[in-house]
Amino acid sequence: MPELPEVETVARTLRPHVQGCVITNAHVLRATSQHPLSVPLENLRGCRIEEVGRRGKLLLLYLDASHAENEKVRTCKDLRLAVHLRMTGRLMTYAANTEPGSHTRCVIDLDAPSAEGPKKAEALCVGEAPAAQAECEQRCGEDKPSCVHTGPRRLFFDDVRAFGLMLAGTADIFARWPFWNDLGPEPLTLTENSFAKSIAGKKSAIKAVLLDQKVLAGVGNIYADESLFAAGIDPRRKAADLTQKQAKRLLNCLQDVLLLSISQCGSSIRDYRDADGNVGAFQNTFAVYGRGGQPCKKCGRPLEKVKVAGRSTVYCPHCQG
Repeated sequence: MPELPEVETVARTLRPHVQGCVITNAHVLRATSQHPLSVPLENLRGCRIEEVGRRGKLLLLYLDASHAENEKVRTCKDLRLAVHLRMTGRLMTYAANTEPGSHTRCVIDLDAPSAEGPKKAEALCVGEAPAAQAECEQRCGEDKPSCVHTGPRRLFFDDVRAFGLMLAGTADIFARWPFWNDLGPEPLTLTENSFAKSIAGKKSAIKAVLLDQKVLAGVGNIYADESLFAAGIDPRRKAADLTQKQAKRLLNCLQDVLLLSISQCGSSIRDYRDADGNVGAFQNTFAVYGRGGQPCKKCGRPLEKVKVAGRSTVYCPHCQG
């Protein structure tokens, strides 16, 4: 499943293709790919894509509904379209006459009126808080792109395993979505003290805590393993047993690993591609993930593979004591 760096990369690469575009039509080709709470996607005709961002593992398209064809939608404030890529979801734009593929679950027709010209993007790479956004832009050094297309095109949501979801709605609708409502803070802007407090007293293994989306939004198996190795912490250790110093080191390592992966466009293990169809490169620098039985890059001893919280976990018994 794409994790925070992969979804962030999709947001950044999709932004110049869709920002400023008007939705002229939408077709849901597989009913289960549209969340039951969602405003029907076909009712988004006339909405303009203002911004592209991310919250945890969710890609977000922020919409201006003031010119929507549907009267009810036209009155919506804070309208957004969330896309949960899950295992195999992919978002890419194509020429206007492109036919959907066998795994295309939704087609959104777009038009970018040339009279308005390209609008410079505001990279929303760490969630929705402006202060958090400013901090992440400073750390990431993100050069915000402008729209590179004009005229009509099609946005395809392809999903081989059909686990992904699309949900369009206002803040009130999103508040009724348990997955959204339970999302924890963004790890890239979480403070050391807040992180230490959030894991204090938790009896679960620290690996399980990192994977809990209620504790941290966007962290999955890859970046949990990699950050625990970087911090020198055994993934099976109880979160409550970490000292405040160790908790702070873990958060710093997690943030460094996430930012490094973002700089390399994420990790491509199986199906992941960014919005330009390119693979990521971070998998080429994995220290532990997927390397069970291979030599540790620090000490040379064999890495061990175990199950933690039901997930395959690789660590170094010597370096992560």
